[in-house]
Amino acid sequence: MGLPAESVISAYRNSKVLVTGGLGFIGSNLALRLARAGARVTVVDSAVPGCGANEHNIAAAGGDVRIIIADIAAAASFAAEIRGCSVIFNLAGEVSHIHSMRRPCRDAALNATAQLRFLEECVRQAPGVRVVYASTRQIYGAPKYLPVDERHPIQPVDFNGIHKYAATAYHLLWSSMGRIDGRVLCLTNVYGPRMALHLTCQGFLGNFVRRALLRQPIEVFGDGRQLRDPVYVDDAVDAFLLAGASQAAQSRLWNVGGGGTLRLAQIASIISAAVGIADPVFRPFPEEQRGIDIGSYSSDSTLIRTELGWQPAVAFEQGIRQTLEYFQRERLHYLRDEDWKPECALQEVPVLGRSVPAA
Repeated sequence: MGLPAESVISAYRNSKVLVTGGLGFIGSNLALRLARAGARVTVVDSAVPGCGANEHNIAAAGGDVRIIIADIAAAASFAAEIRGCSVIFNLAGEVSHIHSMRRPCRDAALNATAQLRFLEECVRQAPGVRVVYASTRQIYGAPKYLPVDERHPIQPVDFNGIHKYAATAYHLLWSSMGRIDGRVLCLTNVYGPRMALHLTCQGFLGNFVRRALLRQPIEVFGDGRQLRDPVYVDDAVDAFLLAGASQAAQSRLWNVGGGGTLRLAQIASIISAAVGIADPVFRPFPEEQRGIDIGSYSSDSTLIRTELGWQPAVAFEQGIRQTLEYFQRERLHYLRDEDWKPECALQEVPVLGRSVPAA
């Protein structure tokens, strides 16, 4: 069963915790919550362009979070930060499906090779350490049935899903060998404060929110009937905290989805209405995206609710309102009308002692 909120908070007080990818969207929200809970938090982030790192994301910590700019593939360089950790939250990697199709070797370096090297260093420095990994619903591919549970076939439709599943399998294999205590969360579309709005290739929710803030009609690809179950970032953070603190979990992999299922057209209309812009417009799928579209998706989160006591608390209308309010206050750190231009920079990344070029 899950832990009461106060028990979760006390579980992290004075604990040494590492958050990889902690300058990114979900990682920064997690790091801030851990710091407020009294944990000794170190963030490791490679700050690779195109992956969403933003130091302003953890500005609210006021210096209570230590930052190390490093690639997790070179984890030996921060080995001392791994030793003695109570929990490692592993959110490093690339989330863009489009990027993965344009540069599959780059995606493999960031989401597979780097993960394997990182886990090897965790095994050396902190045998048996709990590692909570951020995986994705994308590993399941186009659903065979809805809602999707953890028994669904693994059939990714893009390289990102393949490489994220490889990293998922690394965590599970090292756990079955008794070398780490791995936990995996398969996240659906997460949204909320600190999304990388300046990046155009990191999911439809960021695109919708960006266009709303720029007072542009939201563009929906297809007929808008595709289903999604967005999960607010605070709810996602709750899932990470529970997975990191629970001692009684029976499983190692859980789906994490939102509390309600909405059509893309509904999602776009809710966001449009919240800022008072024109109704969404519908466009044909770009050829680049047509082949990797999964159609409708919704998560079955029964397992994590049963074993960890997690369930989403924030309805989409409330969550999107809070998201828009955050970006309206902080937009100069994320989006400026006068100099905004889409950024999809794909920097070369190291792998196996050489570089995988961006072009």
